[in-house]
Amino acid sequence: MGKVAILTDSNSGITQAQSKELGVKVIPMPFFIDGEQYFEDINLTQEEFYEKLKQDADISTSQPSIGEIQDAFDELLKEYDELVYIPMSSGLSGTCQTATMVADDYDGKVQVVNNQRISVTMRQSVLDAKELAKRGKSAAEIKEILEKHKMESSIYITLDTLKYLKKGGRITPAAAAIGTMLKLNPVLQIQGEKLDAFAKARTVKQAKSIMIEAMKNDFANRFNDPNGEHMYLEMAYTHDLEAAENFKKEVQEAFPGMEIRMDPLSLSISCHIGPGALAVACSRKIPELEA
Repeated sequence: MGKVAILTDSNSGITQAQSKELGVKVIPMPFFIDGEQYFEDINLTQEEFYEKLKQDADISTSQPSIGEIQDAFDELLKEYDELVYIPMSSGLSGTCQTATMVADDYDGKVQVVNNQRISVTMRQSVLDAKELAKRGKSAAEIKEILEKHKMESSIYITLDTLKYLKKGGRITPAAAAIGTMLKLNPVLQIQGEKLDAFAKARTVKQAKSIMIEAMKNDFANRFNDPNGEHMYLEMAYTHDLEAAENFKKEVQEAFPGMEIRMDPLSLSISCHIGPGALAVACSRKIPELEA
């Protein structure tokens, strides 16, 4: 039985310190801030990032270079027989496509998973991959299982401002102007590849209520598991921990007895949505791990 390494990137929300505890490797995502390159959780902390965002610095996201991806593969293959790389959704970044191209040179030893995840749902995929490897699954088998269940997750997110979506060209200036003028709190969703509009709310309170009801509906109708017996419940936020903790209490009341994992959103997403965002997410437990 070959040893299988698990590799991901910082879009999973797994920090460099956590990666050591979990026994996985995390590639830091690169940023350009006022023309200078930074790497998430290496020389760019969450606090530093939001301070620069507040100062209206010119911030753009990037993806790991081919060389950085190759270096990560080569380093792990010195110790392991195979590796599974879980990057962020191919619909949100070109990293998956680049890594798949690089993996072609490794004679099947490197498997790149395109399972359309980001943030806390992506983190769960990493943990699932680690457990599958522990149970003796090969890299190819892990990729097959994760991609087979790739649509069995859901994220709802509300934003405090449309400024950063507008700045990044994610919505039209006219739509952003109307939203700002009406003080709307949009609710967006990720179910698969991309970030899509879900609902418009007049207040943060209403947005939170919409997200909780949407999640209840997903549990009951999409996953046929109203009590969440086979579900993970997750939350994420940008910058405002106090607001996130308050929202967590509301989500906990709606889903009594369920454990909730909450993490800051990765900076690659924060760059496009700004501070003050709140998200609730879920992932279905993989049947192969419940057997």
